[in-house]
Amino acid sequence: MQGYLRRHDSVQEARRLAWPGVVTGTRPHPAIPQCFARPIRLVRWENTPSGGWSDEILMNPALKAALLVVTLGSQLVGLGCNSGGTEPELADPDVLYFPPAGGAWESVDPAEIGWNVGGLEAALQYAGEQRSSGVVVLHQGRIVAERYWEVPEMEGSVYDALLTGMTADGRALEDVASVQKSVVLFLAGVGRGAGLVDFEAPVSQYLGTGWSQAQVQDEAAITVRHLLSMSSGLARDHAFEVPAGEKWMYNTNVYSQTVKVLEAASGLEVNEYTSQWLTSRIGMSESRWVDRPWADPDLAANTIGFETSALDLARFGILMLAEGHWRGTDVLGDPDYIAEAVSPSQGMNPAYGLLWWLNGWPNGVEREATIMIPSAPDDLYAAVGALGRKLYVVPSLNLVVTRLGDAPAPDFNDVFWSHLMVATGG
Repeated sequence: MQGYLRRHDSVQEARRLAWPGVVTGTRPHPAIPQCFARPIRLVRWENTPSGGWSDEILMNPALKAALLVVTLGSQLVGLGCNSGGTEPELADPDVLYFPPAGGAWESVDPAEIGWNVGGLEAALQYAGEQRSSGVVVLHQGRIVAERYWEVPEMEGSVYDALLTGMTADGRALEDVASVQKSVVLFLAGVGRGAGLVDFEAPVSQYLGTGWSQAQVQDEAAITVRHLLSMSSGLARDHAFEVPAGEKWMYNTNVYSQTVKVLEAASGLEVNEYTSQWLTSRIGMSESRWVDRPWADPDLAANTIGFETSALDLARFGILMLAEGHWRGTDVLGDPDYIAEAVSPSQGMNPAYGLLWWLNGWPNGVEREATIMIPSAPDDLYAAVGALGRKLYVVPSLNLVVTRLGDAPAPDFNDVFWSHLMVATGG
């Protein structure tokens, strides 16, 4: 099995039963501190044929870690902790294909990789019916499907304001709204890896005092991490509501200070550091920051938007799947950052990482806490923007999917992924 190892039981079922072995987050498993200094994505108890209990530990493929089998009362096997036992299955770190900056992007016939072609076609047909402008599906970095549509005009739609242009071959370039947040999170990681940004430092260290409407002492308690986890305690107008870290609230206006923090820390304008740290390094030639002449703070909209294409966004998805590496180069400079970013960033809304949305976790801020996409794998995480623009990453399937366009039906995610799961056999 390549990439992330698949789970045989749902995380939700494990949580429902309150099995003591369910461990999440970035802390090493307490039973094996001598073997792990890296984050563990999931630990789940399962009953073994021999009647014992074992741990299944899902690690990131870039860590070149093995599946460890731990029988209670016995020694550990794998990762050099014990030479006995069954040889663990290694996640292949070289499984991903990285498309060149220019030239052809390799594709793969879905039938040749064992996919259900009918299920894939059903997913694409449904996406086209749901006002999509483009969908790209990648498996291990190669294109399994790429489909584009003209979005019909609809009265009252704001899509035209976010359609910023077309490529030479007729593909949509779009301001992808809050998908930008996940891009900025990666850029913040590059800044941290370079020693330019400290997530635990107060925002005022970079922007000076008075960047918010809070009192000086309350403002000083707001760190960069609070911006990235939507837990600043500020209202949308930057006024003080509660102390930092005590409330989760999706707050685009406050998040936007992150762009300014990175500008102050780097001495570069946003397009400059985005190009130097990300887009030029992985061939995202169709991506840049653009002004939003229509932006109104009362609409909780930033004054700049991130313009990209479905294909460029898919490149970014591959980079995430590869834990910040591209063709053997460490773009990120922080080996643990992706695991940290796609783990719950706070306890108030565990479905939110650091500017990424996480599947498999209840949305703690909704009246009835729900899983984001019940039909999709639990390890899916997503960059989410207005009008249903998405970048989905599924490590367990080595899958990256992008969807651009206008607003689809409210249940689009679940229906679309129901078809995709038929396609992948997941």
